[in-house]
Amino acid sequence: MAPSINSRTYGTLPSGKPVEIWTLAGRGGLVLEAIPCGGAVTRLLAPDRSGRLDDVVLGYDSLEGYLAGKFYFGAIVGRVAGRIPNATFTLNGKTYSLARNDPPNHLHGGVEGFNRKLWTARPVERADSAPSLRLSYLSPDGEEGYPGNLEVAVTYTVTDDNIFLIETEATADRATPLSLTHHSYFNLGGHAAGSILDHSLEVFADEFVPLNKHIALTGRLEPVHAGNDLRRPRLLADAVPQFFTRHGDMYALPGRGQRQLARAARVTHAASGRVLTASTTEAFVQLYTGSHLDGLIAGKAGARYARHAGLCLECEGYPDPSNRVLLNSTLVLPGQTQRHVTAYAFSTAGADDAASASLPGAGTKFTRK
Repeated sequence: MAPSINSRTYGTLPSGKPVEIWTLAGRGGLVLEAIPCGGAVTRLLAPDRSGRLDDVVLGYDSLEGYLAGKFYFGAIVGRVAGRIPNATFTLNGKTYSLARNDPPNHLHGGVEGFNRKLWTARPVERADSAPSLRLSYLSPDGEEGYPGNLEVAVTYTVTDDNIFLIETEATADRATPLSLTHHSYFNLGGHAAGSILDHSLEVFADEFVPLNKHIALTGRLEPVHAGNDLRRPRLLADAVPQFFTRHGDMYALPGRGQRQLARAARVTHAASGRVLTASTTEAFVQLYTGSHLDGLIAGKAGARYARHAGLCLECEGYPDPSNRVLLNSTLVLPGQTQRHVTAYAFSTAGADDAASASLPGAGTKFTRK
């Protein structure tokens, strides 16, 4: 089919402002829907081995669900994704205090993080005609306790090869930490298929950052061990019980200073034949197994998303700006532009290597300042 992008009314904010939903349909069959509220991806239709399309991300049926939701379904997360221990960080000799919205930690940008902001959405033209949507937001100095006025843009593209491409860029007038991530919960069997424990997962990393009892990162790298080693594909039913609190770890990707798009993880679902390959220019990938999902809130079509109903592959930087060793250039500095690329490539068993090879920019250097 011909690639297309269009919008329609999705709902109304409490202020009375209407909200549109954008549909991006690619030539290969992948269809993405997103709203400017948090930049949330509300649907992602991917073909299985027989060509059947299923919605493979968790979410809500209405705008009200996304406005009230607590699980960050499909959202842009920032300024800093992940947990900042004790909700404080030090930058250039000054200590900043943030909201303890996950006591004692600061989580995913705070009480009103980027997932709760109304982004400005507009379509953009590409030379390859792939449907593309640019979301932009100005985060003012002091928002959620962070320094500096920050201009950020996130562009979603659906390629001919069934790749969901995410490109980010940001500038600031003061040094400030920025580590965005995309927070879709994937279930390759379909959003209402139940547990992802029948999925197989591979993470291309030799090291990880351990968690403390508050599920915050400890700030040191260690080699993967028998419980969390995913360098070879493992069925999640076998792996998840061995993860700390069944949550999932942050893996340090090899070649973190090379600033090029490289594979981070691959998920396979035998029943549908779907394969998801995540690639990124980011330094880390945070695996989250949906361990906090509780089944209490109705999702799309009334689905109840219980524990492990979806998994997240959060490609991001290290969240604690005070850790100079692992920070890995998550700071945005005046006069410089921070850019990153993350790609989620959808294919079917036997075709995933070809899909990975076709990733836009694979092997290309990206500026990561």
